[in-house]
Amino acid sequence: MSEHISLSTNFKTEKMKKIFYCIVVSLAFLVGSCDDELTIFPEDSLSVPTFFKTETDFTQAVNGAYVPLRLINNQAKPYLAEMHSDNTYFARNTAFGATENQEDIADHSIPSDGGITANRWVEEIYREYYQVIARTNQILTTIDDAEFDETAKANLKGQALFLRAYSYFDLTQLFGSVPMHLEPVLDREGAALPLSGEDDLYVQIIEDAKQATALLPLKSEQEPGRVTLGAAQTLLANVYMVREQWSEAETLLKAVVASNEYMLMPNYEDAFSGNSENKNNMESVFEIQYREGAEGLNGSFLYNFLPRPITAEEVGAITGTSNPQPVNGEGNNIPTPDIIEAYEEGDLREDASIMYVDISESFWEDGVYPIIKKYVEPHALHNNHGMNWPVYRYSEVLLFLAEALEEQGKDGEALPYLNQVRTRAGLGDPAGDLGEAIFKERRVELAFENKRWFDLVRTGRAIDVITAHGNKIKANPIDYYYPAGVEPRGNVFTNISERYALPASESSLNPNF
Repeated sequence: MSEHISLSTNFKTEKMKKIFYCIVVSLAFLVGSCDDELTIFPEDSLSVPTFFKTETDFTQAVNGAYVPLRLINNQAKPYLAEMHSDNTYFARNTAFGATENQEDIADHSIPSDGGITANRWVEEIYREYYQVIARTNQILTTIDDAEFDETAKANLKGQALFLRAYSYFDLTQLFGSVPMHLEPVLDREGAALPLSGEDDLYVQIIEDAKQATALLPLKSEQEPGRVTLGAAQTLLANVYMVREQWSEAETLLKAVVASNEYMLMPNYEDAFSGNSENKNNMESVFEIQYREGAEGLNGSFLYNFLPRPITAEEVGAITGTSNPQPVNGEGNNIPTPDIIEAYEEGDLREDASIMYVDISESFWEDGVYPIIKKYVEPHALHNNHGMNWPVYRYSEVLLFLAEALEEQGKDGEALPYLNQVRTRAGLGDPAGDLGEAIFKERRVELAFENKRWFDLVRTGRAIDVITAHGNKIKANPIDYYYPAGVEPRGNVFTNISERYALPASESSLNPNF
């Protein structure tokens, strides 16, 4: 891809954006006859049968299926998967008031009734993942009948299968039971499917991911930024880790290692993309593509992670932009004292992951806050940057493999994989129980990459860890960025659950909620 971002190259013109949007996003309004022989589709107007024919058509469609991942990882997922854990919290701005959608997530106090919630970020992540699913369903139901190069077809189909599997995997981890759409929605009734249970969802996720591994090329043979064989194998292994199918995960992860397609970057801080360079590097297994500029492909998540209020000069000192602007509201995803304490003495990752900024107008103590450093990269314009978001890195492959082996009693095999990660961090052999060491290693190696909440849930620790975390915040709020004299709300940490309630806005469309 040109500059590693051409997943959306064909969407540069507004004309093509509108065409694709009408075809793919509005599938619910396309109703066809049951008798193909009696159905006539005008050749001079766009419809599903006239659009999805050529390799270019399907490339455009696959490009469009990646697009919602940018919005998901720009805001909703860091809140739901990281700030919902003990790794990050919000920074209280008493002059601004409350931003309850984010606070409720961090405080485990999301209002719900009958299994549904009006939380904005729950709604956003749900809707955007179903955008991916709707777009991939349209591809998967039409691509086999299209006539173009079989190698290209396999690649595009493999990408669509991966994206559908990945979307359902996150939805299942977040919500537990959700509707399982595997075909395009043609009418309102088709949209209102019953909720599928986790076991049924995982059967489909595994089937899609398995098919993707049979179709996708190696990273060295794939256009940068698109999903690859290694990405599909890692996704499938991740599913097996959640399902505690350790042997199956081991086989897949060893295949990723044996492919010689990936390596750890020599320096930890270089594993993360710059604003325009170092994208899809040798450690990257899959990352969400962003690009700075006016095309609408940029990210802004760095700004969401700043404490508030912050002056224009202070923003500029962090971002290096030519037009820095003040930012108000409340800061999100501020590293907690807990994650800071989790780093061992001499761990090089701490300074690469966390930095400290002085906020002159802050209401909290002296205004010196920790912020996430991984995504601090100089860029040109305010609120517009191009750093990619890491989904899977090779270090996680190694840690997954170490965990899968340890769970099978193969500690001698597991330790070298764990130590590859620790050696780069400047550390030696871990102390104590190996399983606990691997769990702790994941926390610091993958901090602020949307892994912590999922790790707490899949290992059965979420309720206990978050209960203890909440008790510390209530006992010492000033340690968690509350100004002196300001107490946590009365409902904090009163709704701790392993699953999110489903979005209330969707319940009006689906009576099965």
